[in-house]
Amino acid sequence: MAEPATRTRRPVRQRRRTVLTRGTSMLRRAPVTLGLLAGLWILAAATGSVLHGPSRDVAHNVSLGIASFSDGHAWVLWTSGLFASRLSEYLLATVVIVAVAAPVENISGSGRFAVSAVATQGAGAAAALALAQIASMVPNAWGLELHGHLIEDPLPWVIGTLLAATAAMPTLWRRRIRMVTVVFLVTTALFAGHLQDLTRLCAALAGLALGPILFRDRTHTTTLGGTIREQRTLVALVVAASVLGPMLAAFSPHAIGPLSALRELFGQVPYTARELVDVCADPTLQGECRKGQQALRLSGFGPVVANLMPAVVLLVGAEGLRRGRRAAWLLVTWGHAALIAAAAASIIVRITERDEARSLVYGVHRHGSLYQELAPLSALLAVLIVLLATHRLFDVRAPRGTYRHVFLTTVAAAAVALVVYVAVGSLLADGFDRDSGPVTLLRDFPHRLVPPVYLQLFDPPVLPSTTPATVLFEWVGVAVWIVFAVLMLRSFMVPVLGHSPADEQRVRALLRSPGGDSLSWMITWPGNSYWFSDNGAHTIAYRVHSGVALTTGGPVGDPATRAGAVDAFAAYCQRNGWTPCFYSVGEDLAVIAREHGWGCVQIAEETMIDLPDLAFKGKKFQDVRTSLNRAAKQGIEARWTTFAEAPLSVTSRIVEISEEWVADKGLPEMGFTLGGLDELKDPEVRLLVALDADEHVHGVTSWMPVFRDGELVGLTLDFMRRHSDGFPPAMEFLIASAALSAQEDGLEFLSLSGAPLASAADASDGDDRGALDDLLDLLGHTLEPVYGFRSLLAFKAKFQPRYRPMYMVFPDSTALPGIGMAVSHAYLPNMSFEQGRQLMSRILQR
Repeated sequence: MAEPATRTRRPVRQRRRTVLTRGTSMLRRAPVTLGLLAGLWILAAATGSVLHGPSRDVAHNVSLGIASFSDGHAWVLWTSGLFASRLSEYLLATVVIVAVAAPVENISGSGRFAVSAVATQGAGAAAALALAQIASMVPNAWGLELHGHLIEDPLPWVIGTLLAATAAMPTLWRRRIRMVTVVFLVTTALFAGHLQDLTRLCAALAGLALGPILFRDRTHTTTLGGTIREQRTLVALVVAASVLGPMLAAFSPHAIGPLSALRELFGQVPYTARELVDVCADPTLQGECRKGQQALRLSGFGPVVANLMPAVVLLVGAEGLRRGRRAAWLLVTWGHAALIAAAAASIIVRITERDEARSLVYGVHRHGSLYQELAPLSALLAVLIVLLATHRLFDVRAPRGTYRHVFLTTVAAAAVALVVYVAVGSLLADGFDRDSGPVTLLRDFPHRLVPPVYLQLFDPPVLPSTTPATVLFEWVGVAVWIVFAVLMLRSFMVPVLGHSPADEQRVRALLRSPGGDSLSWMITWPGNSYWFSDNGAHTIAYRVHSGVALTTGGPVGDPATRAGAVDAFAAYCQRNGWTPCFYSVGEDLAVIAREHGWGCVQIAEETMIDLPDLAFKGKKFQDVRTSLNRAAKQGIEARWTTFAEAPLSVTSRIVEISEEWVADKGLPEMGFTLGGLDELKDPEVRLLVALDADEHVHGVTSWMPVFRDGELVGLTLDFMRRHSDGFPPAMEFLIASAALSAQEDGLEFLSLSGAPLASAADASDGDDRGALDDLLDLLGHTLEPVYGFRSLLAFKAKFQPRYRPMYMVFPDSTALPGIGMAVSHAYLPNMSFEQGRQLMSRILQR
């Protein structure tokens, strides 16, 4: 097999010249963008607004605000997008316009770009003013602040045109740009909350609505979303945004948004610790004493860090969600449930005590209101609903004992912290405001583990008054939180349940020598557990669903003793109360099954290309030769590589093509014997990529190795995707190129893999067909318009392959209902009820 080719490295000067040429060409095709950029600077110079923005008199005529619009200056909806508030904002706007607006105009075309710029700027500004007016009608500090704002900001029309242009982009980038942009803008609007934040968000939403209208001919429709990997990433992004928002507010004292209550943590502390002792000693100042204690408890860097530790843990949970971990879903879900309970309790306290200055969650508010706690509660509920609705996506479990270790280690860390707090605190007894003996410190220690913002209704047993005591008091609990966060992060990185590096090495060794069949490499995929024979000569990969041990292929190991391995595995399943089912196996195992009296049914057809005598000659190979000739004329080459060795430009394009294929199909992503992006990352899986002269990827195929006695003898096709706008016969070209390359390297065969529920022979030709065969044939016909397995088999027929039937083998026909459920779950493990309903709807509409 040829070594993976590496990208030819052009000289640095040539690459710079190429980048400069492309940048210049892009700007030449963006006349509207250049005109708006020129207008921005000309107006700034003409009005003297370059350094400090428009003057007061000018601002009233060009800046966006309720006051200026109410005076009849309707044009401020658009003129506000042609000014900025200071020199740094002008420079930032220039960079964003060149980097974002110019490429967007290249995608959209100048006419559509101009329409979207005018429409989204005007609609976004008008909607923001309407929201500001509505907010100002409700008694709250945010509405009062918005009512007096006057802003200048060129970013709304840039963001609006970007979101409108996503309707013309490939599926992956369309979804990612929309999700990242909207989540970021919603977060800034809810937490920072200034008028320009609202305007940017409204302009983005206007762009989302306008895009499908402007690009009706290019708009993609997605029914069921993208891959599981992408859906997990998007949910993790939502959770991360909900976590980072409060952190943004906490470190932004000027935040005014409806969810910016954490800014109050930076309030001024009215007394020092020593002064507060005197205040609390006066019985007539008990109310003042309580307020001072609350303010002192929340002041300083330590309490702020302690208050943010739950957010840090939830951010760690978001990383676990991205990896599909079940424990991360439980952590984030229960974390949000706890925050909702705390917010609800705070609202109850406000209502029952009729004291809007007190809050269980947010301490003392300078501008307190019940509204300030209802808004965060609503946001938490929204995230919790998203988590509950997507729970099927997070099914990756850690090995047994992982979270027992996390729990015990966290408890041990808390015990050490307790000992340190009591021992060192006793030595620093003079550093506290009252008696701080071991009993008092022991009673206070549970408070150290709770972020101080949640302790507003509880009087502190003790408060520090010196620096050493303050450090001990504030940071001993933070240390325990940090230990827990680190342990949880590490737990999301351990191998998944059922995965053992040692077992994987044994499996790969058996796959090399003596070797398996053409599809055996699939047993290395995630989700499989492994059974090994007593002598270690055989392994079988399986997964258990609905009481059925469903195998991935047959035994891998010594062919001479394969029947004994089948018997031993069946006995192993019987001991565990499982029904064994050998899935996707060849004729040899079907013969063994029939001898045992087991049931056997054909479920797929594998296509094999024998390489020694292969020659793409004659009329029957006309399509194949045409693809090779067209590729040569258009400068497209087939290049071998691996996912790890391929440049970022290639791997990112592969991900984009895959996401586009899945999303535009509008179907649940299938697994089990159908590989996806995760399976490409195996270092022993080769990729053959169709690249043009500009290194653009037109199509990609992946090839699994087949070994016999340690020697590579064949390759098996798994993953194949073509870009919708790429080289049309990319798949024919790549498969033909792989066959010629493998033939040159002396390999024996290529397998084009199996096509489920499809057969080269017509159903009517069978003389010995049972009811189950007829049912599977009917199912294949039913699913054909949706998944196209039979069309795939017909495509592979272009290469004149020989056909190898593949079977499902089972001991008893009474187990077929359970086997059917197991197979369905294996192929569609994350399909929700709603996805199933939509899938059936699509089938019935055909």
